[in-house]
Amino acid sequence: MNDADTPPPAADRVRTRFRWAWWLLAYASLGMGILGVFVPGLPTTVFILIAAYAASRGSERLHRYLMTHPRFGPAIHDWQRSGAVSRRGKWAATWAMLACAGILLAVMLWTGAHRWWMAALPIVCMAAVATWLWRRPEPR
Repeated sequence: MNDADTPPPAADRVRTRFRWAWWLLAYASLGMGILGVFVPGLPTTVFILIAAYAASRGSERLHRYLMTHPRFGPAIHDWQRSGAVSRRGKWAATWAMLACAGILLAVMLWTGAHRWWMAALPIVCMAAVATWLWRRPEPR
């Protein structure tokens, strides 16, 4: 029995079987990430990282594109190497979350909404994300 006759390992069979799902997740995440550039409060980086992960399992072409992209490539490499986020990325995310919290509070005050927890919950979530983000290492 030669190498051509041996079946692929089980992990390769599973990866091939669900390749379409990884492909779909990669492109959907990329689309959400691009949309996040224009929609306040919708993150971009998280969706691009998900797209890179899914593309590595479902679309070699998209994965290669993301890894060599001048804007996203370095951030993806830093994250994959050591879970690192640049200081510039941390500040950008923090300012975006502060802007979203400010808009949320302004809308709550303008509409006279009495359900304070509807603003407090997302603001607490953003504070938790910001805390986690600033605890991440920075790339070398």
